[in-house]
Amino acid sequence: MARAVTKKTTAKPSVARAPALAGREFSADGIRISVSASATRISLRAPAASVAALSKALGLTLPRAPKTAAAAGGRAALWLGPDEWLVIDDAGGNPLADCSGVKALHSAVDISHRNVAIEVTGLSAAAALNAGCPQDLSLAAFPVGACSRTVLGKIEIVLYRAAENTFRVECWRSFSDYALAFLSQAAVDAAA
Repeated sequence: MARAVTKKTTAKPSVARAPALAGREFSADGIRISVSASATRISLRAPAASVAALSKALGLTLPRAPKTAAAAGGRAALWLGPDEWLVIDDAGGNPLADCSGVKALHSAVDISHRNVAIEVTGLSAAAALNAGCPQDLSLAAFPVGACSRTVLGKIEIVLYRAAENTFRVECWRSFSDYALAFLSQAAVDAAA
């Protein structure tokens, strides 16, 4: 009687997993568009009574005013609503773990794999963004540290002004090809 012999293998996947848009960038006169490195992101919801405890746990004061952000140590908290923030950690921290020990009422959900960040920099950055974003991006109306949920062409984005000529566009990964293509064409137009 023959016996079947099975051999267990621990084969590694033949294809390495890469972030959406990895390595893609575009530049034109006065503007550079690049995909930001992977970051940890959480969607944080909490009532006013929980803000102090969460701020302490995150190491920054959660902003309470519309269109504002707070940043410290490679981490930023963007105000999206009276009880809602997008927390982004570019420094390798884990904001979800930091919130897990907070006893105050809150909801923190890891959305790191849902979003892609595209950085738009240069003197023509605001002009390129305004090709598809109806907001006034002048420094007077949208100063450094400002953020908002808005649109870019046909998609919803979260826009954050990190420096005078540097914007971070957060979009869902399923829309990231569209966002990069839109911004690349807008950069050509803004540079003309």
